[in-house]
Amino acid sequence: MYKAAGIVLAGGKSTRMGTNKALLPLGQESMLATVVTALRPLFPEIIVVTNTPELYRDLKARLVPDVIPGRGPLSGFHAGLLASPYWHNFIVACDMPFLAPDFIKYLLEQAPGYDVVVPRRGEYLQPLHAVYSRGCLRAIEDCLAGGNYQAFAFYPRVKVRYVDIDRLAGFSDPEKIFFNINTPADLARARRMLHEKDLLP
Repeated sequence: MYKAAGIVLAGGKSTRMGTNKALLPLGQESMLATVVTALRPLFPEIIVVTNTPELYRDLKARLVPDVIPGRGPLSGFHAGLLASPYWHNFIVACDMPFLAPDFIKYLLEQAPGYDVVVPRRGEYLQPLHAVYSRGCLRAIEDCLAGGNYQAFAFYPRVKVRYVDIDRLAGFSDPEKIFFNINTPADLARARRMLHEKDLLP
């Protein structure tokens, strides 16, 4: 296990899905439970940031609410980092179920000396599948207070390491690692991907 916490954000409105996607079944577990199960062997503590903890009491994870609610993922970053007893933390959205432990390990190995380690493909960042230190808290709080709620709004104020995915070799398919489920069509595709994985020898 790593000296870090795994933090899962489960506070999205699921507008395009039309229902709480964290609870939707994916394989034998809910989407959120699938992510928590994938993280459990990697981290000594799993923190789920949610404003509806009563829905997730069966999870073997620490449930914490937003301290400053209604500000999107940035609120989740803030609450998760405040709750974590560890300096570095892997933060991921609950709708990214195809996590690759070897890639998470790689991101954590790049973290010493940095506040953020974020994957990048071309000009696109993956801030909801990245490593963050508690050193980000002041910058995040300033963005929340100032009304800038983009997930990466605070990056210019902290030390960021960008990991260019296309230059890396030996990891799982990036399209799969970063696949996130927003719509019923996405969910159907994810279930097909999971079924195909189960059929592999």
